[in-house]
Amino acid sequence: MLGLAVGAYAYWTQGGTGTGTASADTTSAITVNQTSSVSGLYPGGPAATLSGTFDNPNASAVRISSITAVVSSITNGSSDSSKPACVATDFSIGGSVGTVTVPSGSGVGTWSGLTIQLLNTAANQDNCKGATANISYTANP
Repeated sequence: MLGLAVGAYAYWTQGGTGTGTASADTTSAITVNQTSSVSGLYPGGPAATLSGTFDNPNASAVRISSITAVVSSITNGSSDSSKPACVATDFSIGGSVGTVTVPSGSGVGTWSGLTIQLLNTAANQDNCKGATANISYTANP
């Protein structure tokens, strides 16, 4: 005798809705490093090249559109009070750095294209002898 098993299957259908989220991460600021060493500037002398690398703490590459720089302060200059002080405006930053894609990591990528020059102001600049021009860099998004 042959037995047959027959099963019946039933099901219901139903639609529905739901929600979910996904968020994009934010980026951390990158640091612009100057790796070029500049010395020997004198009033009216040639501009010296500035160049460097980046520290990018982000998990992936970050693209910047440009780097800007300013002389933020002067240290270690002569201090003859009978002569004008050496000030940031005695120096000029020139050139430009265009779009750069900065990989993740420390001391990565490269930039160049900026210069620094000690201007000839036609005033006594003896207090700029031995001075250090401190430069602040900004990586622009």
